[in-house]
Amino acid sequence: MGFGFVEVGSVTPEPQPGNPKPRVFRLIKDRAVINRYGFNSVGLEEFEKNLKARESQREIRPGVVGVNLGKNKTTPEADAGVDYSKGAVKLCEYADYIVVNVSSPNTPGLRNLQGKDPLRSLLGSVVSARDSALASRAHDARPPVLVKIAPDLDDHNLRDVAEVVMELGIDGIIVSNTTVGRPDNLLSSSDVVREAGGLSGPPLRELSTKILSETYRLTGGKVPLVGCGGVSTGEDAYMKIRAGASLVELYTALIYDGPRAVSRIKGELAEALQRDGFKSVEEAVGADHRK
Repeated sequence: MGFGFVEVGSVTPEPQPGNPKPRVFRLIKDRAVINRYGFNSVGLEEFEKNLKARESQREIRPGVVGVNLGKNKTTPEADAGVDYSKGAVKLCEYADYIVVNVSSPNTPGLRNLQGKDPLRSLLGSVVSARDSALASRAHDARPPVLVKIAPDLDDHNLRDVAEVVMELGIDGIIVSNTTVGRPDNLLSSSDVVREAGGLSGPPLRELSTKILSETYRLTGGKVPLVGCGGVSTGEDAYMKIRAGASLVELYTALIYDGPRAVSRIKGELAEALQRDGFKSVEEAVGADHRK
């Protein structure tokens, strides 16, 4: 399909069904989606089997695969570190990178883990678990740990996240998850717009890119950022890169445009880079901050 990497999950330690169906809603006039999946997951045991099967074919099917970790709905917030650490220990051997997802709006209390003290404790636990499980590997051969944050963080909380990431040496930040907000300019039926869950697609683009840009500023461009939220064209991807993203993810665009979206977005991105005189994506990362 032309992707540079794929992220799988979120996976929880124990299998869980997620929220009752229906739990995914299309806002067709906005080319957007509201979901409240709730971390529907096969659990770590089955997930590990799938990754092992891929590992045996790595030579003929190469590629970068990240693993996105979540916690079980029934796990208390105070014990969240145990769930995420279990995932890190179980899957770090097969993951090219690990994502600590503390920003889904569909697991009660999950976003509270973005607070400064809980986040410091949680990320510290995950890094320690990874390092213990792969103690025989050189540090630079261990999968990087990233944290995925919400677009709804206020300035104070975003600053706290940046400080914790810098303090612990976390390898990257994914900005962002879906939003619980509902922009006033949505065109779809109010019955759908009122559905509970996280909103993704073009209506998220402006907010997520703003948070991305601010995260780049707060981290001084020293932490790799992954831009996610509202990417459906090459110009959208380019906006993320100029705002500070070294990598870009998409999801909702695949729902509306299918696999063809990938090659189209890459072609449009290449045109945007050439138009503005950049020879590579790397040259354009954070360009808006150098004006």
